[in-house]
Amino acid sequence: MLTRNKVTTHTRVLPAAAEIPRHRAIYEELLGEIQSGVYKPGDRLPSEAVLCERFGASRITVAKAFQSLQREHLVTRRPGSGSYVERPVQQESLQFGLLIPDLGTTEIFEPICQGIMRSPAARSHSLTWGHSVDPADNTEKAAEELCRQYIAQGVAGVFFAPLEFSDHREETNRRIATQLERAGIRVVLLDRCFERYPDRSNFDLVGTDNHRAGYLLTRHLLEAGSRRIVFAMRRNSAPTVEARIAGYRHALYALNNGANGTVVSGDFEDLSSVEKMIKREKPDGIVCANDVTAARLMKSLIALGLRIPADLRMTGMDDVSYAKFLPTPLTTLRQDCAGIGAAAMAAMLDRVRQPEAPVRDIAIAGELVIRDSSGFAAVAERG
Repeated sequence: MLTRNKVTTHTRVLPAAAEIPRHRAIYEELLGEIQSGVYKPGDRLPSEAVLCERFGASRITVAKAFQSLQREHLVTRRPGSGSYVERPVQQESLQFGLLIPDLGTTEIFEPICQGIMRSPAARSHSLTWGHSVDPADNTEKAAEELCRQYIAQGVAGVFFAPLEFSDHREETNRRIATQLERAGIRVVLLDRCFERYPDRSNFDLVGTDNHRAGYLLTRHLLEAGSRRIVFAMRRNSAPTVEARIAGYRHALYALNNGANGTVVSGDFEDLSSVEKMIKREKPDGIVCANDVTAARLMKSLIALGLRIPADLRMTGMDDVSYAKFLPTPLTTLRQDCAGIGAAAMAAMLDRVRQPEAPVRDIAIAGELVIRDSSGFAAVAERG
């Protein structure tokens, strides 16, 4: 059940994901068979080898599908015996809140919310959808007001995506976290922590494996022939971008003769600034922190007469809806938003059941989508 709070500015309908990863499609099919009774509680599921043949997929892909089923307590593995459908456990119906200030301003959070709501674990519980922020709103004040409403309502838990880019985001995020913790409300962070590495909060975090994402994107450009690769980011980005930079540097060090790399930030729609960066760094490849950054930078590079990928290869991150429609279709890393949502609900229920358990970082792998911007015309996936 989905309810709304007074802070809501307007109603939005969560869109169905246009494309889902292969392992997610296998998960959906197995889930449907469990829910329809093809496999009943206590039944043994086919082996991974049988499912690999059935779906024409690799063992790694099938294993990822099983991991999703396990996270949602639908399947249990018995060493030496196989995987079995779990018997449902009757649970108290709980109310959870969604505190996502960026909902409606970035594409990744709506499919994450959809993943939370579609998770089988969510069926006996209700979700209160917070709000979609209008650009004219004071995002920080709206987020704190919603936090107070959740405390007044006595929700069991809150899915919180910390604010990004706003002037006082760090102080606001900490105030919200402190208020929820003092009220005894369980919190699962979505996409990012509000503390800078190596510090971390007291809450479980579910998001993309950002270090791995930065490594994969950089390795891909190296394999495509680039050697002078820079990382482009927007100022005041979330800690997720720092993790992508770490992965970028890791790949350069391991695969490009110990290169350290260069991180550039600024206004990528400013032609003069971009031109100076190109002359200074002389890159032949750019890993962008996200697709928005890539789109803005690509527009400027084309205006400066550079050809992509002939003169310079590019990658993004997220696989937003317009990535394939840019002047040069963008190679990017697609986040498994539905998987993040489902894992977040499972983590929330685990936290409700075991409040004293150690906090966890749950990293969901993304999938590389190769398009023209990196010098390849085919679309491929790398696990």
